[in-house]
Amino acid sequence: MTPPLVISIQSQVVLGHVGNSAAVFPMQAAGLEVAAIPTVVFSNTPDYATLRGRALPADFFADLLQGAWERDLPQRAAFVVTGYIGSVEVALLVAEFIAKAKEANPALIYLCDPVMGDDAPGLYVPEIIAAVLKDDLLPQADIATPNPFEIAYLTGQPIRELADLPRAFDALHLAAGAQLIATGCRLQETASDMLESVILGPDGVTRHPTPRLPVAMAGTGDLFAGLITAALGRGRSLTDAVEFAQRQTSRALARAAQLGTKEVVLSDRDFRAALLTL
Repeated sequence: MTPPLVISIQSQVVLGHVGNSAAVFPMQAAGLEVAAIPTVVFSNTPDYATLRGRALPADFFADLLQGAWERDLPQRAAFVVTGYIGSVEVALLVAEFIAKAKEANPALIYLCDPVMGDDAPGLYVPEIIAAVLKDDLLPQADIATPNPFEIAYLTGQPIRELADLPRAFDALHLAAGAQLIATGCRLQETASDMLESVILGPDGVTRHPTPRLPVAMAGTGDLFAGLITAALGRGRSLTDAVEFAQRQTSRALARAAQLGTKEVVLSDRDFRAALLTL
């Protein structure tokens, strides 16, 4: 049987694990075929004193997308995943690509991780890119994985308690029948030593707590989205996929903390073994 194909459009780094450099490995290890298209290429994650590289020029990026069409990738893909985008020109090209891909392949599932900020750094993309995410990408999303900061920014509604999420879900204007996964939630109802992922969709609301670790690392959300896609691609339900992604993300973070690294660690034996079980 031909493995499911994922088109993954996000950042790439030489050293470290963010964007495609975090998400592609777990999808491939789970047995999915991945076509990785970079939006930016950087030397490393932003945790270092210097950062080299840049966003792909729009004409170069458009050429890669054209190559994807020439190989019939959108027509064959089961999923398309988008993450960090480093220029408004590339963001608009991504939105156009998604629209055409979904028209050519109505079964295509689009997972949008609207990577734009978090509580500590705040908004870390230009407002004009955030506007494209809000107005052009999220309305096409079948699954979206924003964190509470991103939800609040996109909707103008602070996320403090569980009741805030259904109102924000409606305000995001995702595609018909879409599922929202609010990630990394610390709500009034959340136990002090836990984080939650909250799934909202046509079937209602479900809460998925996981122990809160005393670490924060770039690329965590990218890894989480890749793990969700890996599990969905192997036939797991969205609920099972989210809980699998939580367990494996926690395992990667805990191993990184144990080793004292700045990066999420993907080489842990148990982490790799769990991907093979999918």
